[in-house]
Amino acid sequence: MPDTAPPRAGLPSALADRLRAVLGAKGLLTDQAAIAAHSADWRNLFHGSALAVLRPATTAECAEAVRLCAEAGIAIVPQAGNTSLVGGSTPLGRGDEVVLSVARMNRILEVDPVGMTMTVEAGAVLAAVQQAAAAADCLFPLSLSSEGSAQIGGLIGTNAGGNTTLRYGNMREQVLGLEVVLADGSVLDLMRRLRKDNTGYALRQLFIGAEGTLGVVTRAVLRLMPRPRDIQAAFVALPSVEAAVGLLNRFQRLDGDSLAAFEYMARFGIELVLRHIPDVKDPLAQRHQHYALVELASPRPDADLRGALEGVLARAMEEGLVLDAAIAESETQRLALWRIREEHAEAQKREGASVKNDVSVPVSAIPELIARGIAAVRRIVPEVRPCPFGHVGDGNIHFNFSRPEDMADDAFLAHWEAIADAVNAEVRRLGGSFSAEHGIGRLKTGTLAEWRAGTELETMRRIKAALDPRGLMNPGKVVPAS
Repeated sequence: MPDTAPPRAGLPSALADRLRAVLGAKGLLTDQAAIAAHSADWRNLFHGSALAVLRPATTAECAEAVRLCAEAGIAIVPQAGNTSLVGGSTPLGRGDEVVLSVARMNRILEVDPVGMTMTVEAGAVLAAVQQAAAAADCLFPLSLSSEGSAQIGGLIGTNAGGNTTLRYGNMREQVLGLEVVLADGSVLDLMRRLRKDNTGYALRQLFIGAEGTLGVVTRAVLRLMPRPRDIQAAFVALPSVEAAVGLLNRFQRLDGDSLAAFEYMARFGIELVLRHIPDVKDPLAQRHQHYALVELASPRPDADLRGALEGVLARAMEEGLVLDAAIAESETQRLALWRIREEHAEAQKREGASVKNDVSVPVSAIPELIARGIAAVRRIVPEVRPCPFGHVGDGNIHFNFSRPEDMADDAFLAHWEAIADAVNAEVRRLGGSFSAEHGIGRLKTGTLAEWRAGTELETMRRIKAALDPRGLMNPGKVVPAS
């Protein structure tokens, strides 16, 4: 996975002195332990090496550090939280890059509960943003399992999705304004709080989902929503994946505006969570093969979502779409249901090696994708253990596969590309995407061209060349070299 080119010995001493003068002792890390801590991904699958770690505390420091690196021709890997599952925020193995972490730029600068906006720095942790919104009687709607460590800059860089995308949209829909340090160290100020602005190109959209390949996001204006007053959740057993899609449709037809989340889980994933995560209990007395976690939410305290939830489930049970259900009777129980879903990634990590596919297809094609995808992967590794789960409501499935119980991690990971290719072949046939919400990160040569060829890919290359002509911003990620 890492490149094999010999690493450099370290930063040139003159550049190190200039960076230290700008960033201070806490802002420039050159010891190998600190560099190593920033040079591997969350799953410890992608590894690289770097010359140093830059940790600016302000936009001005960030801009000057980027300018100095550009002057010296040194590439930069922006990093915000480093919770990526695809290696997008880890350096390559060439040893000729620096990591630029925005972790010290973590302030919440302003909360406007009337205008329903929040202004934050890129290193602000998602959980802190959610708490600040709640303190102002508002909601920042993005929610995902890594919210205790994921930072806003990384969420913007990957256009993160999450559990409530069905209701509120991806990170792109939550961003009103941005501040970005460009590859030459200049600062692009797009920090407007406007909901409507048709003055020229929407430049901020270029940097959302660009994974740091066009610049370093330093600040953002975020959109807030009314805080829900009525929230109802149910953990539902289903006879099939088809039943999950059918139940989703029932809730959408009842009141799509109240449907906040609809998550699918297979029994294998539930078993992993029960096995590896302490204090988690199965909400239902009997085992089933398929499950959904359904949540309704409304800012109206008199919305009677409980009645709506019970009504849909009762009718679905009569029709055979639902086998059993547990409805949360308290906030504690609701969070316990969500914990089962949110701990899937951690539980699978503790189980051993896995191959992850973050794919999306039209919602109606999800059952076919899962059935054909599992069959295709089992032709490669017959005893593989499928672990599909995810956001059925927006067509995004985390189509993961755990190693067979009697197979070593390395032996299983040797099949990584073959498994990914088999899944992607089915995704492509169904008109889907191989990257739904985790970003692209490190790709084998030619992968993006298989999905975004012709004029579309050439336009992406032109944008990259215009904003980063020397290829110094997160090289080797997203857009392959021409």
